Amino acid sequence: MDSAQKITKQDEKNVEKTRQLYEVTPAVDIYENEDEILLHADMPGVVKENISVDIDNGTLSISGVRKLEIKGAATYEEFSDVEYVRSFSVPQTIDVEKVEAELKNGVLRLHLPKSEAAKPRQIEIKTA
Repeated sequence: MDSAQKITKQDEKNVEKTRQLYEVTPAVDIYENEDEILLHADMPGVVKENISVDIDNGTLSISGVRKLEIKGAATYEEFSDVEYVRSFSVPQTIDVEKVEAELKNGVLRLHLPKSEAAKPRQIEIKTA
């Protein structure tokens, strides 16, 4: 029996294995402008209901679970369920009450607005 036949041969007596959830670090881009910090996290296949975004004591934590729908018995797998997990330190100047998150095309976008005190401002010079 050659190796191709060994891979495809199914043993009917095997007990079905439970799927292991692998932890993966999502790729992230971070941008900063005068008004906010923008964070884009690549989390393909994750639905909104399976994403968690938390800010606590200066730490931003994001996580999301991608669960694949399985149809039939797998003979070979390289693509499986994963949990995307990443944490960042964020400045205390972030206005936590105004943080917004959106998910589009597998990319989580976080808008972390700066508080008014943290924004740069022009100082007016008065003449005496």
